[in-house]
Amino acid sequence: MSQAEPQSPAQHQRGRLFALLGVVVAAGAISYCAYWVVHASHFVTTDNAYTGTEVAQVTPSVGGTVSKVNVIDTQEVKKGDILVEIDSIDARLALQLAEAEYASAIRRVRGMQATDSGLAAQIAARDADETRAVAQLQSSQADFERASIDLQRRQALAKSGSVSGDELTRAQNAFASAQANLIAARAIVGQSRANKSSATGSRNANLAMIDNSSLENNPEVALARARLDQAHIDLDRTIVRAPVDGIIARRQVQIGQRLAPGAVLMAVVPLASMHVDANFKEGQLQQVKPGQQVELTSDLYGDEVVYHGRVVGFAGGTGSAFSLIPAQNATGNWIKVVQRLPVRIALDGSDLARHPLQVGLSMNVSIDTRDAK
Repeated sequence: MSQAEPQSPAQHQRGRLFALLGVVVAAGAISYCAYWVVHASHFVTTDNAYTGTEVAQVTPSVGGTVSKVNVIDTQEVKKGDILVEIDSIDARLALQLAEAEYASAIRRVRGMQATDSGLAAQIAARDADETRAVAQLQSSQADFERASIDLQRRQALAKSGSVSGDELTRAQNAFASAQANLIAARAIVGQSRANKSSATGSRNANLAMIDNSSLENNPEVALARARLDQAHIDLDRTIVRAPVDGIIARRQVQIGQRLAPGAVLMAVVPLASMHVDANFKEGQLQQVKPGQQVELTSDLYGDEVVYHGRVVGFAGGTGSAFSLIPAQNATGNWIKVVQRLPVRIALDGSDLARHPLQVGLSMNVSIDTRDAK
């Protein structure tokens, strides 16, 4: 049996290097496993993420012709800044008309209030006329009864010859006159009552317009005041102002353009309230919960600038579910595709102030899931 040949120094050195490499690889694998278990397994990341914000649409509330446009695309504006001015001639004329109608309504109501006092006095006068007419009727009734008795007596005495023909004639004339006066008195009472009823009806009709209301809360005045307030608002709305702080985008309005209410003039992008929509794979979201802390970097600034944020919530469905033609997996030729669910992340305002972002920029997202509970 031949004896093993001794290893040369080069072979011995090579063996030691391989052994050292194995130790290094094993140590690296153990370190990576320890790093994964202790730290990396608690983070989920994606580069399928983009900035977004709630863009404010600028639309006019009144129609008219554009007389001035004060902004251009990319211009920064503050809330309340004047963006567009609409020709205000029509609105000013409408305001003047509303002011005239309001003043007229006040005068009409004041006239109704004054008329009510006059109609009340008329009713009192008609009531006095009725009282006087009733008294006259009672007097005529008494005269008629007396004339009737006198006539009856004269007729009885005339049969015995105790009364002359002239005296009987005078009694008959007195009776006829008393009877006529009684009929006239009754007519006067009826007329006075009719006059009183007419005056009462007129007052009731006038009172219906002002009853239980003062000058300020009268319905007619309130209606005219509402129209006047609307005219003031319409005049103010000929000045279109920025609804939020932000950057002008998609300006579509030009001087001389005829606008209709609700037409889109431009958009204001509020960069200070930026968020990120991160599209995670469905298998990454088991431990992701709202409120968890997030670190983000952008392709615009690179890894040197780190943004901080928190998970706000999850979209109601995957991107494919809301696509124009949703995937239909009911056919036989089906291939499973991993879906992505948008996760909204709110960014820290101080980070955005130092390093502003624009809508649609790519972001790299890392969510800390250690506070998953």
